[in-house]
Amino acid sequence: MSSEETTPEALDRYHIAILAELQRDARQSNAELAQRIGLSAAPTWRRVKWLEEQGYITGYRAELDRRKVGLGVLAFVRVDAERSAGAATKALEDEIRRLPEVIACHYISGTGTFELQVMATDLDAFSRFSINTLLNLPNVKDIHTSFSLGEVKAGGALPLGHLKG
Repeated sequence: MSSEETTPEALDRYHIAILAELQRDARQSNAELAQRIGLSAAPTWRRVKWLEEQGYITGYRAELDRRKVGLGVLAFVRVDAERSAGAATKALEDEIRRLPEVIACHYISGTGTFELQVMATDLDAFSRFSINTLLNLPNVKDIHTSFSLGEVKAGGALPLGHLKG
């Protein structure tokens, strides 16, 4: 496993099993992980470290219930930006990254430039955030918002069935 092998083809069945198991439960001990994938502890630990070093595993975090922490509103916000210079778009990207209310941001095709997922405590807080922050970001022409009325699936693990091990 050289450091240059960072394509999915570099992954064997144990790497794939580690990724699947850690997505399911990242708190399990190395011994538990090793038992679940069918390797001993030392090679399992080395493989996990390699997956981290190669950037396959980018971090570990707890999944929180947004409502229990007082975030009752989940909004999807399409941001229409002026399509001018690349520097203006970069400035907008940098500002979006700084906003803790924005939990995800994607370039999108079709109408608009970015699609944001935004969390707020309630509609009043979201309204203030939209007017005072989003509409004042550099290069923003307009915003269009849709609200989540209920989550069918959230925080899902990445599908790994396409990886050959």
